[in-house]
Amino acid sequence: MTQTQALKIKPEPAGTDRRIGQILRESGRLSPIDAERVLHLQKETGLRFGEAALRLGLISEEDISRAISEQFDYRYLKPGQGNFSTRLIAAYQPFSPQMEVFRAIRSQLMLRWHGEGNKTLAVTSPRRGEGRSYAVSNLAVVFSQLGQRTLLIDADLRHPSQHDIFALGRNGLGLSDLLAGRGSAECIRRVEEFADLSVLPAGTLPPNPLELLSRGKFDALLSDFASSYDIVLLDTPSGMTSSDAQTVAARAGASLLIARKDMTPFSEAEFLRQMLTAVGCRVVGAVLNDF
Repeated sequence: MTQTQALKIKPEPAGTDRRIGQILRESGRLSPIDAERVLHLQKETGLRFGEAALRLGLISEEDISRAISEQFDYRYLKPGQGNFSTRLIAAYQPFSPQMEVFRAIRSQLMLRWHGEGNKTLAVTSPRRGEGRSYAVSNLAVVFSQLGQRTLLIDADLRHPSQHDIFALGRNGLGLSDLLAGRGSAECIRRVEEFADLSVLPAGTLPPNPLELLSRGKFDALLSDFASSYDIVLLDTPSGMTSSDAQTVAARAGASLLIARKDMTPFSEAEFLRQMLTAVGCRVVGAVLNDF
């Protein structure tokens, strides 16, 4: 058995359908005794479970909204829950204007990229600070909320950030360790709060990131991941400061380019687009980030 064969992943399916009352009890928002009170009122009035619990003052409208979201596999978190970065607005602000933008981007990607049978996408930007890691982390969450088994790979082996965004800790193994032959499938971290989302952090910061990303082992890993997940997103280094981004994007085969309003010169965005095209990467779109 080859090492890449040993790394094949079988993501666990999302939870099965549950009733509102069960979700409220399992989350601790409703005690067994209070649940009995709700059932008693239901029998007397014919109200639905959530309406009866609200009438008794046992839960809030927010509790109902979250329970319904879980019932439809559309999960989001309360502020402070999960210890994720506040930049992960898909987790904490699912109905904000910013999230409508991410949903629109997701829809376009589903039609113009994923709908053609593609699974692997690199998210690039000319320089640091333009919102690339912010964008790809939120896109990973919104794809998982769609029921797509999603893997987010932090391929920025110079200045990684996904371990901070998802509160994974700084000292774990990750992509660099897999490429160096020092890791296993356990490097991939499931995000328990989102049933269909997993993250592969960058891992140990290597002295030779470009050489690691240029190895054939990276191609083999991406092939394995594409056979196990519906969506594979890669966070890359900035494209104007090293060749890493082009290397990652070429292996992904497709890229989404991020630029920042009032910060990214058009000339740099266009130059990066040309460089990506030159290495055989299809640039499926560009996003002007103004958040």
